[in-house]
Amino acid sequence: MSDISKKSLEFHYDLRGKIEIKSRVKVDSSEALALAYTPGVAEACKEIQKNPQKCWELTRRWNTVAVVTDGSAILGLGDIGPEAGMPVMEGKCVLFKEFGDVDAIPLCIRSKDVDTIVNTISLMAGSFGGINLEDIAAPRCFEIEKKLKEKCDILVFHDDQHGTAVVVAAALLNAIKVTGKKMGEVKIVINGAGAAGCAIGQLLVDMGFGNVVLCDINGIICEGDEKLNPGQEEMSHITNINHEKGTLADAMKNADVFIGVSRAGLVSKDMVASMNNGIVFAMANPVPEIMPEDSKAAGAAVVGSGRSDFPNQINNVLVFPGIFRGALDVRATDINFAMKEAAAYAIAGLVSEEELSPEYVIPKAFDPRVKDAVAKATAEAAKRTGVARI
Repeated sequence: MSDISKKSLEFHYDLRGKIEIKSRVKVDSSEALALAYTPGVAEACKEIQKNPQKCWELTRRWNTVAVVTDGSAILGLGDIGPEAGMPVMEGKCVLFKEFGDVDAIPLCIRSKDVDTIVNTISLMAGSFGGINLEDIAAPRCFEIEKKLKEKCDILVFHDDQHGTAVVVAAALLNAIKVTGKKMGEVKIVINGAGAAGCAIGQLLVDMGFGNVVLCDINGIICEGDEKLNPGQEEMSHITNINHEKGTLADAMKNADVFIGVSRAGLVSKDMVASMNNGIVFAMANPVPEIMPEDSKAAGAAVVGSGRSDFPNQINNVLVFPGIFRGALDVRATDINFAMKEAAAYAIAGLVSEEELSPEYVIPKAFDPRVKDAVAKATAEAAKRTGVARI
C-alpha cells in the first residue's frame, strides 16, 4: 500500500464520513423553534401547496444536487457496488461544496436496471435542483441520462461524460494556439469509446475542432461496424469522416491530437513520434496511456494528463462545480451544448496570452477564478438559449 493510500484509509476511519448535514439556523429558543418548525413552518408549506414553484424560494432545493451512482464504474476500480462507491460519492459532494458552494447528497442505488434507476431518481427529483450522474458504466449511463432528461424538469448531468468533455475542450483550445494548428483542420484520435470518450468526441465535433477518430479495444470505430454499442454507433455517423480502419497505431499516424480515456500503457513512443507535432492528453489514472516524459521524448509539442504531479492536469473539477453553480443560479432545466461550450471557452480564457505555453494550457485545479468564470458563462448561455427559468 502506498503512503497516500495508507494515510487516506486512516483518514476515512478517523472521519467516519466526509460530509454532514449542518443547520443554517439556530434553534435555541421557543420562538426559533416555532419559526423553523411547528407551528410557523405550516405557512411555508401552504405557500408551496398553492404554488409548487415556491419551493425554489422557500427551501434549499435551489442549491441542492443529488450525486447518483449504481457503483458499476467507480473511479478506476470498476464494478464494486453502491456501498463501496459511497466514499467516492462523498468525495464528489465535498468537491461540489468546496469548489462551487453547491450542497450535494450522495445516492447509491442498489440496482443496475435502467428503468429502476430512472424511476428511483425521478420520484425524488422534487427534492433537488439538479442530478449529477456519477460512475455508471456505459452504455447504461447513456440511456439513464436520456430517460431522466425526458422525465425530470431539473437539470441532469453525467459528469464522467460532459465534465470530462468540457475540460478536454478547454485544454485543447489553448493547445492548438500553442502549436499553431487551425480550428476545423485538426485530426483528433480518442482512445476509449465509453462514456467519456463518446462525450468528448461529440463536444469536439460540435465545437468544430475537426475530424475525430474514435478507437476502442478493437481499433478504429467506423460507420457500419456491427459490433458497436448504441452510443458508439451514434458516434460513428459524425466521426472518422475518411472511414479509416485499423489499429490505434494506424489512427495516430499524422494525427494532430491524441486523447486517452482508456488504460495504462497503450501508447508507445513510436506512436507519438508518428504524429504531426502532436498534442497528447493521456488521461488514464493513476497511470496514463503513456507517461508525460515519454511523450515529450517522442516529440510531443504539448502534453497533459489526469495527474496533479505533472503540468497540464486535465481535471473535471474545473468544470462541474462552476457549471452547476451557474445552472442552479438561473434555475436551468438542462445543461445544453451552448452552456458546455461557454464553460470550455471560459476556462481556456483564464490562461492569458502572456502565460500560455506548452507547460500551461489549462488553469490549475485550485485557481480561485475558475468557479465564477464558469458559472457566469454557463448562466449567460442558459439565458441565451432559453433553458433558464429566472
